[in-house]
Amino acid sequence: MSVPLMLGGIPIVLHAGAPELSEEAVGGNSLLRMSNGAAVKMTRWEKMAGSISGQGWMPPALDGLDYSQPLELRSTQVSSMQSAGLVFTLPSTPRPDQAPWGFALVGDQWVPTPADTVAGVTTLDAVAGATLYQAWWFPVYSVFATRPPKSQSNASASHGWSIAWQEA
Repeated sequence: MSVPLMLGGIPIVLHAGAPELSEEAVGGNSLLRMSNGAAVKMTRWEKMAGSISGQGWMPPALDGLDYSQPLELRSTQVSSMQSAGLVFTLPSTPRPDQAPWGFALVGDQWVPTPADTVAGVTTLDAVAGATLYQAWWFPVYSVFATRPPKSQSNASASHGWSIAWQEA
């Protein structure tokens, strides 16, 4: 990975532990049943939420952040889309320091292909013989996070930490 995970402008260095990330959609939706039993999903909004944790030789140095305000989270959790076409409208904002990239399925092999992104739309270069394409990117979010719970083990000389976050 060429870019570090960052929260509030602070890079989380590898010595703080290789981050484990989770991400899921949270939203104002419900499944309603009609009089004939058919389901209708009503969605009013959707945001992302997740957690980040690690265990390393040093703490992640995030104690100076103002957790009462939204923080910029530059994720290293890959987001991706697949299509037979070359144009992808990304559902989240890609990191400004790591451009989206692409792959093309040729036979049974995924091969890299150049990508160009303008205003949230990524266009991949065509590859001869490709049947499918994937666009990949690292998203950036404005999030509310909790001050990380921390642990320290003198026996193993390690620091543990975790962060829960929700998109603002």
